[in-house]
Amino acid sequence: QVQLVESGGGLVQAGGSLRLSCAASGRTFSGYAMGWFRQAPGKEREFVAAIKWPVSEATTYYADSVKARFTVSRDTAKNMMYLQMNSLKPEDTAVYYCAAARRWWSLEQVGAYGSWGQGTQVTVSS
Repeated sequence: QVQLVESGGGLVQAGGSLRLSCAASGRTFSGYAMGWFRQAPGKEREFVAAIKWPVSEATTYYADSVKARFTVSRDTAKNMMYLQMNSLKPEDTAVYYCAAARRWWSLEQVGAYGSWGQGTQVTVSS
């Protein structure tokens, strides 16, 4: 029911930066939280970052592998979520997906999210 569209992916050299965007729409968006996941070929989809949606609570969560390099943020007025990625490494190469949460807890789990975008490719060359 929630429509999500990612953008901003591309090819960058190691050490470079990218900023991903996710636009959300739909009457069933409950405003709990939104998150970013990524999936490399032949591997499981893994949690990257998440952020609570209420204006008064912008709590963020990060996987250990991206902490201190990535920053998740949102603009509630525009229903937009962003992922600023700095100091990119070849192991960050994957398809990145945004997702809208359907509950408040365990946001690192795929099951916490009810809607998914189609993904945007991020490739980091060495």
